[in-house]
Amino acid sequence: MQSSSTPEVTTTLVLSIALVDDDPEYTEFLAQYLRERGAQVDVFPDSNDLLAHHDPYGYDFYVLDLMLPGVDGAELIKVLRRRTDAGLLVVSGRLAPDVFRQVITAGADMYLAKPVQFEQVFLAIQAVQRRIQASTAAQTVWRLDLRARQLIAPDGARVDLSDADLTLMECFLAADGDVVSRETLRQRLGRDLDQEGADGLNATIYRLRRRIERATPALVPLQSRSRVGYVFKAPLKPA
Repeated sequence: MQSSSTPEVTTTLVLSIALVDDDPEYTEFLAQYLRERGAQVDVFPDSNDLLAHHDPYGYDFYVLDLMLPGVDGAELIKVLRRRTDAGLLVVSGRLAPDVFRQVITAGADMYLAKPVQFEQVFLAIQAVQRRIQASTAAQTVWRLDLRARQLIAPDGARVDLSDADLTLMECFLAADGDVVSRETLRQRLGRDLDQEGADGLNATIYRLRRRIERATPALVPLQSRSRVGYVFKAPLKPA
């Protein structure tokens, strides 16, 4: 296990990371290392624990082992790739001639073989994020047509919005890529949300996501920030 004697890395990671690995000592120290560099890290010892999370597809980055209780690591990659284009790094001790090809084909961005230094994990995350940020910078804009009450996807598909949906999208438009707090969203939704009960905001967000998914094959950029709020992680402009 790597000690705290590792040279300091000055660059920080402003990311939410799901660390999925059943080695408690490894995850404890790696999570601490990444948190010290600015990341928000949630640890999942079982792939099923991640999938049972209230928003398993809302993380900025995933660091996965392949040998996991529950869903196998390679299958977990495929599941994640159906719902998110977040960075995905595999760090595993699985020994097989085709393991690299297997994980890259499944959708991972990079593979590191254990044993590995924490700094290598950190640098790999940075490298993948640079690629993602470059891709995002060139991403086609989503547009919000307030008069027609529709969200227009990059492929031109139009998503009809309910009153609550429109309120949410107006919040994300005003935020210009920043996180909108749960409290702000609750206040804006007001009486409509009160009728939904304790989980009204989550249910409203879920319905909006499903409405977008039914209208377009484009990846839905609406993501949660655990214990903070929600963010629309794509350029969003008025139509």
